[in-house]
Amino acid sequence: MNLTRSTSARAGLTVLAAGGMILAATTPAQSAVAAPPRAAAPVATPAGTPTAAEIDALVEDMTLDELIGQMTWTHVYGSSAHDTSMKASNQARYGVDTPAQVVEKYDLGGVLYFAWSGNTKEPDQIAALSNGLQEAALGDGGPGIPLAVTIDQEGGIVARVGPPATVLPGNMALGATFDADLAHKQGQILGSEMRAMGVNVDFAPVLDLNSNPDNPVIGIRSMGEDPDTVSELGVAQIRGMQEHVAATAKHFPGHGDTNVDSHYGLPVVTYDRATLDKHLQPFQAAIDAGVDMVMTAHIIVEAIDPDLPGTLSHDVLTGLLRDDMGFDGLVTTDALDMAAMAAHWSQEEIAVKTIQAGSDILLNSPDVDASFAGVRQAVADGELTEERLEESVRRILTWKAERGILENPFADVDAVDDVVGDAEHLATAATIADRSATLLRNEARTLPLAGDETVLVVGSGSGWPERVGPMLAERGIDVVADYENGTSPSAAYRARAVARASQGDVDAIVFTSYNATSNTAQQQMVAELAETGVPVIVIATRNPYDISVFPGADAVVNSYGWNLVNFQGVVRVLLGDINPAGRLPVDIPTADGEGILLPLGFGLSYAGPPQHAGPPEHAGPKDGSGAPEHAGPPEHAGPAEGNQHARGPKG
Repeated sequence: MNLTRSTSARAGLTVLAAGGMILAATTPAQSAVAAPPRAAAPVATPAGTPTAAEIDALVEDMTLDELIGQMTWTHVYGSSAHDTSMKASNQARYGVDTPAQVVEKYDLGGVLYFAWSGNTKEPDQIAALSNGLQEAALGDGGPGIPLAVTIDQEGGIVARVGPPATVLPGNMALGATFDADLAHKQGQILGSEMRAMGVNVDFAPVLDLNSNPDNPVIGIRSMGEDPDTVSELGVAQIRGMQEHVAATAKHFPGHGDTNVDSHYGLPVVTYDRATLDKHLQPFQAAIDAGVDMVMTAHIIVEAIDPDLPGTLSHDVLTGLLRDDMGFDGLVTTDALDMAAMAAHWSQEEIAVKTIQAGSDILLNSPDVDASFAGVRQAVADGELTEERLEESVRRILTWKAERGILENPFADVDAVDDVVGDAEHLATAATIADRSATLLRNEARTLPLAGDETVLVVGSGSGWPERVGPMLAERGIDVVADYENGTSPSAAYRARAVARASQGDVDAIVFTSYNATSNTAQQQMVAELAETGVPVIVIATRNPYDISVFPGADAVVNSYGWNLVNFQGVVRVLLGDINPAGRLPVDIPTADGEGILLPLGFGLSYAGPPQHAGPPEHAGPKDGSGAPEHAGPPEHAGPAEGNQHARGPKG
């Protein structure tokens, strides 16, 4: 096979084989200027899914660079295929001006969308960008293979597309419902909305067990720490998502028990094989359920390979994932620009080692040219064979065929508004928020509020007290608000809040916390406010462990996120609109870490005894109602009043 592009008139997928599909020939001519945001989607001429023999023929005709390109999935800068507004960034990273030119230069197999790279401004624009990039991939001169269009749309705190798309409360909020039916619906929402915008891969769900309260990167991105519950909720999400797009089980073999963020360092987990098997359980369940992709973790798991992180380890990706666990789908690396990789190996080394280990996809290398060069040299030196690359590309193309991407990769831009931000989707998001808000303490029946109190709203700036205050005021609460930016309340802010609470006219204090277990200023502020004698209500807005450092708080509610939808659910709990229904999806350790303060499955309600017997036998009743064991379904299951991104009924 040649190392350079063939100069023959290579039709690629235009005619994949005799009687094969026609695709590239039906796309409109590429324009030298930005495409209009609502350009009509190109119409493909389907001729059925290509056979294995047809895919083999295409793979065998590809040059080495085209093989590497098909395994290379990376981000681009710009809001349309021919956008030049971010050309400086594209030039710095890729040496070209536009997103389309990046695709064409490398014959990319896939692209990755981010908000910070200008890709995800609004749904119609995203759909038009997707179509424009597909046109570039199908252009003359290359193999003519449609793109995988990918995104990290987990819901909650990791969501690249915001309103008017449906904003979900997040995975740990979902875990607090213990409801597989809601998990399935969440997967359907994510999958259908992403597909409407031309995305065909969602790098979700997170299947990590967040068993380490000090985990700096997973936390509320996880559905909890119980392997049975995470397995059931994860499989339900995957099945819902894969009705529309590919799902991705991540981060294999489990990033939940680390105290280092692999974006900034290389985590090492030292637990034994029995503990590892618990972390593997959700991944095995996902594999058995037919998940399309698995994403690697940049972590060293000493029980399998004490020397190399999973992304570079043959023992992890081939020995464990493929041979032992039976996965035959696509293996993608996590982003290769993360410090766990980039700070320890060159991009040339990373590309070669991860392919040797068993990866099919090189995701978001910070130096694509170096990755290409490393693989080329490894083939020349015999460290890699072209047959090994062909194996991965054959797997990628087979997946694209099975997903229908080869037949028609385009979004219908005229249908975007019918799917994205759909009223039923918003209603489901509100239901998850209602069902997840978890009441952990309620001394002297501090909650629910009567509705006519004067309430001081303060807290960590990162905990968004300025979102909670207006919601309470809209419901008739006399809100006295004092906000300060930043995670650590200043001494002046703390003193000001205490002085205001001490004036005699405040009935309750609402404090929004944000990972307070590692923030002494937040701990001090709550303790000082508690000394005023005014009841203190804490809303823990991120990781669920904050109650352990707030012994003086009268009431504590976990929201598992700070999106509007999370706070709307919490406010309904504070005001007694709904009975608290959430239960802890994790154990809460004591402040000294020596014991368990509250067990997994614990949750108070306004009626009846607390639920604290651990996780239910299954993650949702078999009838699909999903009602928690200690409370009936919430009275309100529709979209929240004041949901700022809600859309009305269509047409």
